[in-house]
Formats: sequence, C-alpha cells, structure tokens
Amino acid sequence: MKIRKYGRAFAAVMTCLLCILIMSVSSGESGGRMGPPEAGNLWAHDNLIAWCVVPFDAKNRGPEERAQMLEKLGFTKFAYDWRPVHVPTFDAEIEALKRHGINLFAWWFPFDADDPGAKATLEVFKRHDVHPQLWIMLPRKETAAMMSGKMSPEEAHQEFLRMMGQELRITPQEQEVRVKQDADRINALVKLAAPYGSKVEIYNHNGWLGMLDNEIAIIKRLKELGVTDVGIVYNLSHARDAFHDDTVNFPALWKKIKSHVVAVNITGTCMDGTSIYPSQGDRELEMMRTIQDSGWRGPIGLIAEKGGDAETTLRNYLVGLDWLAAELKQAGSGGPRPFPLVH
Repeated sequence: MKIRKYGRAFAAVMTCLLCILIMSVSSGESGGRMGPPEAGNLWAHDNLIAWCVVPFDAKNRGPEERAQMLEKLGFTKFAYDWRPVHVPTFDAEIEALKRHGINLFAWWFPFDADDPGAKATLEVFKRHDVHPQLWIMLPRKETAAMMSGKMSPEEAHQEFLRMMGQELRITPQEQEVRVKQDADRINALVKLAAPYGSKVEIYNHNGWLGMLDNEIAIIKRLKELGVTDVGIVYNLSHARDAFHDDTVNFPALWKKIKSHVVAVNITGTCMDGTSIYPSQGDRELEMMRTIQDSGWRGPIGLIAEKGGDAETTLRNYLVGLDWLAAELKQAGSGGPRPFPLVH
C-alpha cells in the first residue's frame, strides 16, 4: 500500500515538473520576451496606424490584398501613402478597408488647394463617407519633383539634400515671408477640406517645413488667421539629419510641441536617413519614454518605408515596438534586443 501511495505521489511530482518544463520551453521559443502591451496602453496594437505601406511593398499588393494583410496583422487604422499609379484604385482602396473593418485614419495629401487633384480626392472621400486627416509635407512643386521618377533614388536623395540646404539658408526677412506663404497655403487647404470633414495636419518630413520651429511658427500664424485646429504629425524617422537633431534635447522640444501633436510615427532613430526597425536605433527608447511620461495619448504609427514584403516589415516593426514597450515598463523585461543595433 505504501509503495503504491508513494508511487502516485512520485507520478504527481513528475507531472508537475513536466508541466513546468513545457512552460519554460514555450517561453524560450519566444526569446523570453513579454507579449504585446495590453489594450489601452499607448503602445498597444489597438492604438497603431500602418503607414507608408503602398509604394514600398515589394509584393505590390492591391487594395483587397493589402486590407487582408493589415487585418491579419491586427491593424485597425491605416494612413494611405500613394503614388500617381494608384489614383485609379482610390475607391477600391477605401471599399476594401471598410470590408475589413480598418479605419482610414489619414491620407497623404501632396496638393495645393488650387490643384484639381485636391478637389477630386476630397470627392472620393465624400462618395464613401470617410474623413481622413490630410497629412501635408512639402509645397506642391517640391513634391512633384520628388515624384517625377526621372531620377534614381540616390539622385533624388542628393537633389533633395541640396534643396533642403538651400531653403534653410534664408534671412530673417525671407523667413517671415516663408511663414506667411506656407500659412496661407495651409489655410487654403483647411478651407477646401472643411466641408468634407477632413482636418489638415503638418507632417515633419524634411526641409524647411520639416523643422518643428517653423511648423510652430506656421501654426501661430494660422491662429492669427482664425485657424486653430491644424496639428503636427511627428516622425522619429525625420528627427535627425545633416541639418538638425531633435534628439539632443527632446524633452524640451516635446514640451513645446506636445499640445499640437496628433500622431507619432515610431521608427529606429538614425543619423544617415536609413530606415531601421524600432529598437535598432540609439535614441527612440528615451524619446518614447518622454512621450509616455508626458501623458500624451494619441495614436502611434508604424512605417513600412523600409521596403521588402510589407507584411514582414510591419511584423518586424511590431516586434521592435513591443520590445521597446517592455523595456519602458521594466528594463530587461523585453529579453534580447530583437534586431542588431545600428549606430
């Protein structure tokens, strides 16, 4: 009897040990990393926007395939970046997003108010009863030069750097004129978009309009014109370049822009403009900590501009973001860095 009793006890202990072993192996398969942040967290997946997907997807997905991919990855918000070849599929894009329950959060809007393309795009929104934010970057003539396709990517980048350097070397008088000109340009877009229910937001891309002090000056001028609802889309991918470095004193900068920011796009931070995953840069963790600790709770964008298969790229961005979120919660809890550090 005692032997049977001890045998049953031994079997129970071994079963418990086996369960613990299985749980340990399962944890090891995920690299020891914590799961994604819980819903309601600033960095949670239900707060994310997929952005810069369409022109950079090596698989050239169509609207339905793209919407399926976004749903599969768990994205509920999408910001649409497009090129002229995609104009005929605007309606199909919106219809596919609706079928898959994805909110069309924002739309790249490379137009001045008098461009026929601006009104035509707004009419597309009206047909489908959608009201995305309009993310604007450079003046139309500069955007057209970037999209011409007449230069290789390397040539376009060098030309862009030249234009940036040229437009940043201006006198105080020229600066005042530029602020007024861009405020008037944006004011015209605001008036055009208002009846359609879409708001205009400034995207800190590159060049003069990518400098946050200039964006703040434009917003101040717009307020003088009676326009009070133009905000800023802040991008970590454009925080540093040859002409400026937002990371040097980001807490002070964030304090200045926080009330205007409507979305933050997270990437790895790098000086040479290379697209890298979150967790691969050397400053995004501390920048995210500043944003989180400030109490700001807007939507967070992940950018597929790195190229390759957009599904793989976005999934890797999710992995990098989850690691950073875990590190913000408790240092070391994210496990090993998921991607090699890029200096």
